[in-house]
Parts: sequence; structure tokens; C-alpha cells
Amino acid sequence: MSFTFKQFHIDDKECGMAVSTDAVLLGAWAELTQSSYILDIGAGSGLLSLMAAQRSPQHNSIIAVEIDSAAAKACQFNINQSPWSDTVQLFHGAIQDFQQQHHKNNAPLFEHIICNPPYFEQGTQAKNSARADARHTNTLSFAELQSAISQLLAPQGTASVILPQQSLTSFIQQLNAYGLFVAKQFDIISIEGKLPNRSILAIQHQQAMTQQQINTYLPVETQYLQMTIRDKQGRYSETMIDLCRPFYLKL
Repeated sequence: MSFTFKQFHIDDKECGMAVSTDAVLLGAWAELTQSSYILDIGAGSGLLSLMAAQRSPQHNSIIAVEIDSAAAKACQFNINQSPWSDTVQLFHGAIQDFQQQHHKNNAPLFEHIICNPPYFEQGTQAKNSARADARHTNTLSFAELQSAISQLLAPQGTASVILPQQSLTSFIQQLNAYGLFVAKQFDIISIEGKLPNRSILAIQHQQAMTQQQINTYLPVETQYLQMTIRDKQGRYSETMIDLCRPFYLKL
């Protein structure tokens, strides 16, 4: 399918994971505006990279990493058709390969990393292999993703990741092994009155703790936020409208 946003267009028909509300919310909520060096892990159609480009007018570089050949082709096409073809660069390959090349080139660390990752560690997989890889941790485990974030994120940087509720506990429990913690958790409720079904995590290095926390051994506290997408009548909430107005044509 094709999706036209206010400042760019996405063609995702060759991608395992289509454009989704989850991805739009991630790209709209992540604290990208003060970041000039951004990494998009598992870029798919390039949606998050282009949202980051739109939101970061002072950006120097955005790198989109995508392992799937068909998705990478679609991503490059969408980048080329966008206003930011000189800003967003595609790396076609695994994040592990990108890490090796990045380290070899002694390139700077990223101020923000954004990722809509494969999130199901178990369960029935789609018959379409590209969709299965996009949804399940076949090609990128939580441990591999967290290792990449730990090594590629600048000391004071932030990584933003969106996950379904059933994957949160497993993902968060593994962060400490890579020197990371959840600074903010943004819980998303699809319809008013229901429980959250998605969360965006803002992840930082543990050494980003304040000196007071280090000196007094204060525990690192996560800031919890919440948003409802639609009310019981199916109308978008004001928070949803405010977040997505810069992107959705009809808002």
C-alpha cells in the first residue's frame, strides 16, 4: 500500500511490516528534535527515518539500517522521493554488520536511536517470511538489539523503542546486562476504558544518571506517561491529534 503524509510519501508494498499507527506514534513521540545524528534500526519502508528528518531541521545525518532486500529497496525509493534524500542514508545489511563498519570507521555515536523492532520471541509465525522476520525475533533478538544500542548510543543519548505489552517484561529485564535503563515509559491505550496494549520506552545509559543518584545510591526511577488513541465514540483524543497533526493529512 501507499501512504501520503503531509511532507512525504511512503510506498510499503514490498515490506514485511506495513505502515502502522504504532510506528507513527513512535516517530511522533520520540525526543528527536534536538538530535543531529540519528540511527533507525530495522528501517523497513523508511517511515521512521523520514519522520525523524521532518522533525529534526538541524539534523546532520540519519542512517536507516535494513536487512531485508525488498524492504531496503522500498526504503531507498521512499528516501529518494522525499525532501531529505541528502540527509537520510540507507545501510542495507544487519545491524551487527553496521556496528562493525561503524567501529572500524571510528564514526561518532548516535544522539538518538529509534526502532520498531521484531517483538515476538515465541508464537505462531506468519507464512510470509518477510512479515515473520519483521514481527518475530528471528533476525534480531532483544539481546542483539540492546547490545547494538549500548554500543552505538552516545553517553547522553536516548533510544526509543515500541513494544506490545506481552514483550515488555522480557525486554526490560535484559536491559541491565547492557548498562541500560528505561528513563520513560509511554503506555498507549487503543480505546478509552481499555488497558494499554503498547508502550514506547525511552532508554538511556545507566551512566547518564545524575551525580546525586550516584553519590546517594538513589534508585533510577522510570517516568510513566499514558495516552489514549480514541474515545469510546471512536474519535481521536486531543493528545493523539497533537502528536500526529504534523504528519496525518486530515488532522
